Amino acid sequence: MEIISKFTIGSEKGISDLITIIDSSADNLYKTFVSEEDIKSYKNGIDPRKMINELNDLSNQLIMTYADQSPAGYSIIKSGSVYPGIADGKRATEISFVILPEFDSPELRLSLWKKCRSAINFTDEIWINMLSHDPLLAFLKELGFTSVAEAHAGPFRLPSQILKMETGKN
Repeated sequence: MEIISKFTIGSEKGISDLITIIDSSADNLYKTFVSEEDIKSYKNGIDPRKMINELNDLSNQLIMTYADQSPAGYSIIKSGSVYPGIADGKRATEISFVILPEFDSPELRLSLWKKCRSAINFTDEIWINMLSHDPLLAFLKELGFTSVAEAHAGPFRLPSQILKMETGKN
C-alpha cells in the first residue's frame, strides 16, 4: 500500500476528501451512541464553504493522508488554541487526529503523526480532545500524550479525554 501524508489547502478537492473522511468517521465513531437519523443530520449540516474559510486561516493547517490515493486520514492543526489548565506563557497547539478503520495500520498512523509533528515543532504543548472510545486514543498515549482532564467532544458531546504532550520547547 502506498501511503502519502501531505499538507492540503482548503480547496474544493481538499475539502471533498476531508468531508469523505468526516462522513465515514462519524458513522464509525457515533453509531453505537447516536441514532442514524442524528448522524445523517450532522453530516448534512457540514458546510464546505465554512470549512474552506477555516482552513485558509493562517493559524490552521490540514494534513491529509492517502492510502493508494484514497483519503484515509487527516489532522487539523490549530495554532494558538488553549485548553483548561495550560500554564501561563506556554504556547499550545490543538490537533485532531483521524484515521478511517479500514485504512488503519501502524504505517499509516506513523505517516500522519510524523507529518503532523513536523508542523508543530514551534509550540510548547500539543493537545487534543479525543473521544474516550476512539481506537486511536491508545496510539496517542503510546506516543507520549498524557490525559489531563475528562471532557466531552464532537457534535454529540460524547465523553472524551483531553490529552497533552510537552514538546520540549521553552
